[in-house]
Amino acid sequence: MATLIWVILGLPPLLAVVSIAFRRRYWTIALPILAAATLLGVGIALVSGVLASGPVTTASGWLRVDSLSAWMLVVVGAVAVVALWGGAPSASAASTTTGSFAALLNLFLAAMTLAVVADNVGLMWVAIELTTITTAFLVASGEGRYSLEAAWKYVVLGAVGVAIAFLGVALLSAAGLSIEGVGVSWVGLMTHAGALDPGLTKIAGALAVLGFATKAGLAPMHSWLPDAHSQAPAPVSGLMSGVLLSVAFYAILRIQAVTDAVVGPGLMQTMLLTAGLLSLAVTAGLVITQRDYKRLLAYSSIEHMGLLALGAAAGGSLAIAAVLLHMLGHGLLKSMLFVTSGRILTFTGTHHISEVHGLLRRRPDLGQPFLLGTAGLLGFPPFVTFFTEVGIIVAGFTRGLGWQFAVALVLLLVVFGGITRNVLAMTLGPGDPVPGRPKWWRRVPLWLPLAASAVLGFAAWPLSAPLLAAVAALGGAR
Repeated sequence: MATLIWVILGLPPLLAVVSIAFRRRYWTIALPILAAATLLGVGIALVSGVLASGPVTTASGWLRVDSLSAWMLVVVGAVAVVALWGGAPSASAASTTTGSFAALLNLFLAAMTLAVVADNVGLMWVAIELTTITTAFLVASGEGRYSLEAAWKYVVLGAVGVAIAFLGVALLSAAGLSIEGVGVSWVGLMTHAGALDPGLTKIAGALAVLGFATKAGLAPMHSWLPDAHSQAPAPVSGLMSGVLLSVAFYAILRIQAVTDAVVGPGLMQTMLLTAGLLSLAVTAGLVITQRDYKRLLAYSSIEHMGLLALGAAAGGSLAIAAVLLHMLGHGLLKSMLFVTSGRILTFTGTHHISEVHGLLRRRPDLGQPFLLGTAGLLGFPPFVTFFTEVGIIVAGFTRGLGWQFAVALVLLLVVFGGITRNVLAMTLGPGDPVPGRPKWWRRVPLWLPLAASAVLGFAAWPLSAPLLAAVAALGGAR
């Protein structure tokens, strides 16, 4: 099984080299899709293997896949397949930079994979920093000067967040290195949590979570997200919203587990509750008056990361399992919606909500998945987000966070109204059907994630074992 770890770490850089060597060839755009599909397949195999035989370790313990890491590999692979397959440009849109774009996508996948499988605090930080470098160029590859401005803002704010996280990681590493046999691995830190210095760990945890919260798009460190997601090419927006934010939140969960084991849950619970409620408040205040549909989706990402923060703050098996499942459901729906928004932009030539109308009549191949995907994001059954949001909210009330989650419910209703009004304005209304229909292979990546997210809502029984194993690996079932 250890060989599989090297496959998913080595294949994307290899395909990146091939993409650069043949950067003028259109077929290079398929290479990141191949890497994502391989990652998904390996992730599923590792989920099964780890569940049966225990964690897989290699590279002298620097790389380790437990049930949580394996689950995250599935999340990254599944969402990446949707974003890259659905967002692949047509042959007519290919350019001399197609291979370079494909190479960056492959490196982005490699960095996210490394962040998930690293059993070393410092190595995980390096991997997340690599995602900042690769995505900065990917955001800048969008059209116009606004893409460059968004990339620059992302680099500046992301660098600040990563620098703060570095201070926290350094202090946490120092706390581990001071004790013989602990090192800087997650396993060592959790195993010897009782021997770590509480004061040092408290500062380290607070700084690390604050820094990684910037990468996760949690308020008040969220201001880079709407610009970057709205200006990046559609597949990049889908990847950033669907999995980059989740990988950053995965780091927060790891830090939270160590900090809680040393100083108790109070600190992390307060920080995550504050960030979660602020994220919902920011989204509620801005979606009502939003004029750009890609920014509307970006603010929805902030809302969902706020929900994850509230779930992590609640803690317990139900909440953490719902958080992990929500990562997958939200990633599938959001990547599909960003891909669809890219096609809407190509069709209409505008980002403005007021200039898009009647999609259900004019382009049902775009209007239908856009409307259904939005319903999934808003938590309508049968989509899995309905079940995960209910699980998070129920866990919050049952664990003594009643008034905080009551406030969250009010904010969610405001977000619901704002997004619904804007999306209905785009999809309903008169219009003449536009002749032509995309080929089947371009329709599948829109409908497949919708079907998967609907089925996942009723797959709790077969998924319960890997989800509960992931919760146990995190140590978050307090």
